[in-house]
Amino acid sequence: MKSINVKGTVRKETGKKSTRDIRRAGAVPCNLYGEAKKDGKPVALSFCATQEELRKLVYSPDIYSVNLTIDDKEYKAIMKELQFHPVTDKLLHIDFYEITETKPIVMEVPIKLNGLAEGVKAGGKLSANVRKLKVRAPYTVIPEYLNIDVTNLGLGKTIKVADLKFEGLEIVTSPSVVVCQVKMTRSAMSAASKTEDGSDAAAE
Repeated sequence: MKSINVKGTVRKETGKKSTRDIRRAGAVPCNLYGEAKKDGKPVALSFCATQEELRKLVYSPDIYSVNLTIDDKEYKAIMKELQFHPVTDKLLHIDFYEITETKPIVMEVPIKLNGLAEGVKAGGKLSANVRKLKVRAPYTVIPEYLNIDVTNLGLGKTIKVADLKFEGLEIVTSPSVVVCQVKMTRSAMSAASKTEDGSDAAAE
């Protein structure tokens, strides 16, 4: 997994007014959750970071571990939850989760379909039903992509989560979810029809 550096500043004040002031200044309120708890609930370290500092992390198809520097103190984290404005799509808030090299985390990882499917050779169209799968593992084991070989995928066939296995990773997404499939196209149906007609004629 790639890593990215993000710098932030501890929030001296919290609350709605402080949050509005931070956003007006072009920054984003953030929380970092770690092992610390109070009354059984996670305790957040509240900080803020500029929109520019967060842009590459947020507006990217890639997944990252984050090297967070907050007032000269360093943390390793992942981005856990984003909040956007419902109308303008402006970034409003980010929750980060502190990670270690040994503790398993759950993360969505993009899939990558590799190979030329048999069904595509027969005129079908390869379609990905999902773009990411949830996996559980220490962050040091989680890859940038989940590579899926589709070479033997025939026309009208599917690959489900239950068919997949990745070393060192536990797949959290439901086993029944269809990951990808080769759909029938008009050209494929036409070719199949001609083949059947030819077989029938030969039989006569």
